[in-house]
Amino acid sequence: MGEFERDKTFLTGRLKSVGFAIKGAIKLISTEHSVMVQSTIGVVMIIAGFYFHITHVEWMIQTLAIGLVLAVEGLNTAAEKIADFIHPEFHEKIGFIKDIAAGAVLFAAFTAIAIGCMIYIPYISTLL
Repeated sequence: MGEFERDKTFLTGRLKSVGFAIKGAIKLISTEHSVMVQSTIGVVMIIAGFYFHITHVEWMIQTLAIGLVLAVEGLNTAAEKIADFIHPEFHEKIGFIKDIAAGAVLFAAFTAIAIGCMIYIPYISTLL
């Protein structure tokens, strides 16, 4: 069976899909500088969560925010790689597509920053 040939069984097909997803996540984290930065910020926020003993609800929201940023960053990277593959030299329409994908990351990042502020400003203000 070829690597990209569809697996007809449910369990082995799902296991292969998970394997490809893990492989992609590792490639994303190990090769893309923006994802490295976002992952590092995510780890810092997780450490802050343990330090400040945030609530279960705050953990859920923080986890969602970190996942949102990393997921959108991954989709942005995929869009950029596809665009560069299809049209390696600069093209106005490709630039427009890449700008839109980057804008989506900006929305996700601003959302995560707002969530981080809502969670941590009250904890930090008690220290001051």
